[in-house]
Amino acid sequence: MSATLAAERIVSRPKTAVFVALGALLLLSACKRADEVAAPEIRPVRVTTIESRATNGVVSLTGTVQAQTEINLAFRIDGRLIDRSVDIGDTVKPGQLIARLDSQNEETSVLSARAQLAAARAQLVEARNNHARMRDLVAESAVSRATFDQAVAMLKTAESQVDSVQAQLTLALNRLSYTRLVSEVAGVVTARGPEPGEVVSAGRMIVQVAREGARDAVFGVPAQLKDIAPKNPEIRVVLTSDPSISAIGRVREVSPRADAVTGTFAVRVRLIDPPAAMRLGSTVTGSVNLDATNAIEIPASALMRSDGTAAVWVVDAQAMTVSLRRVEVQSQDTVSVRIGAGLKAGDLVVTAGVQALHPGQKVRLLGTKS
Repeated sequence: MSATLAAERIVSRPKTAVFVALGALLLLSACKRADEVAAPEIRPVRVTTIESRATNGVVSLTGTVQAQTEINLAFRIDGRLIDRSVDIGDTVKPGQLIARLDSQNEETSVLSARAQLAAARAQLVEARNNHARMRDLVAESAVSRATFDQAVAMLKTAESQVDSVQAQLTLALNRLSYTRLVSEVAGVVTARGPEPGEVVSAGRMIVQVAREGARDAVFGVPAQLKDIAPKNPEIRVVLTSDPSISAIGRVREVSPRADAVTGTFAVRVRLIDPPAAMRLGSTVTGSVNLDATNAIEIPASALMRSDGTAAVWVVDAQAMTVSLRRVEVQSQDTVSVRIGAGLKAGDLVVTAGVQALHPGQKVRLLGTKS
């Protein structure tokens, strides 16, 4: 029996050794996979080296054509909207019906006021007749002076009652007319508000009308460019889709407050005799001549938005990592961007692959070996 036990021990030892060897291999494989996962990813990117060079002093910005005056048409009273006869893009004329409210309550008020006016006028006729009689009787000393004074008071009360009810009728008629929204200007509908069936409050915009006539080109201008721009410059505005269509403009209004999202200032340029092709909402490009200055330009593909502000990826040449740096855009077009602040000569800016990066990302410059 002891011989049998010894044989079993001899057989079991190789099995144990096999299990130990397999466990070691699995552990080594897991360590190898962990090392592979932990290895940093190196992304290839294309960069440009920043150079500061003199510009020709021409700055271009993109904007849109807008009406100089936009009017919100609204009802003067509350009510339920039952009809709106115009939509976005429709042309409206003075006196044209725009929308209607349910007028049942106002019509009832008019009928009530008219009935009260009829009763007040009847009382006035009676008071006048009574006053005439009392005047004759008091002259003959047939009635006392106090009775005559009472007739005079009743006549004045009746007259005042007629005036009061007449004013109520006028108000009721005005409210009835307010259930019809009529345009007072000529122009084009650029926006609409509530839909028929909704209950609207007084003053709520039903439609917005861009007044017919003068047009503006509106641009978002960076603070640095606004500060260095010449006073009352002549601005050449061209249609972005067809640069052969152009007009000359003058600055009409500069917003004193920067936009909370873009950080730019809205500048309205009055277009002088704009061509018909520059319709409301058209995209235009405005150019203005500035004094020649040293400026930094980067490809448009390098620019991205971070938290609503312009930024670029800058490469650390020693660590070969990227960091996001905010910049101030002075002007831009479809090809290049002029930077007012945030970059300096010698910086390496990523121009391709910007969407696949994150702060601290390891990169490899295209054309070099990792």
